[in-house]
Amino acid sequence: MTGGAGTPFVFAFGDSLTAGYGLRREEAFPARLEILLQHTAPAAQVWNAGVSGDTTTSGRARLPRVLASLTARPDLAIVELGANDMLRGQDPVRMRDNLDWIVAELGRCSIPVLLAGMVAPPFLGDTARRFNAVHPDVADRHAVPLYPSFLAGVAGRNGYTLADRVHPNAKAIEVVARSILPHVQAALIATARAAA
Repeated sequence: MTGGAGTPFVFAFGDSLTAGYGLRREEAFPARLEILLQHTAPAAQVWNAGVSGDTTTSGRARLPRVLASLTARPDLAIVELGANDMLRGQDPVRMRDNLDWIVAELGRCSIPVLLAGMVAPPFLGDTARRFNAVHPDVADRHAVPLYPSFLAGVAGRNGYTLADRVHPNAKAIEVVARSILPHVQAALIATARAAA
């Protein structure tokens, strides 16, 4: 793995939405994003550090091991966690604490972050309001860019999930990768300018 100007190395850290649950390796989010980035940066690499089932708690626990295994410092980390916290009814306060720690730890390692948000369905009422506030709060606190909803454009739409009607299919992931691409590119440009 390499990093640096013209050869961006992106670290995608998340749950099944990043890992590519139920998809072929080449259909998973990191692989699709890598292909899109390579249109303008042929040597771009996106490392899949997603683990299906991860909550913010388990992501926090494994981050130090993952960082220790890196052979180069990433130019950007995309942090995509929180969906499983919501599905399992975990306390948004704990989720905020975990994401705060994860973003702070990446910052301590001089790895810029793009935080990918999750949006809870409105029928969850006050729980949705509390959950939906977490990612923006963490992004504001650490002054990192926020992509408001990782599943924007595909959540709740027919024909965009696997047979389990939960996880996105390959068509959905293609939409996700194309939608987040400008935000990833902008974050990489900001990182390169800061380093210049």
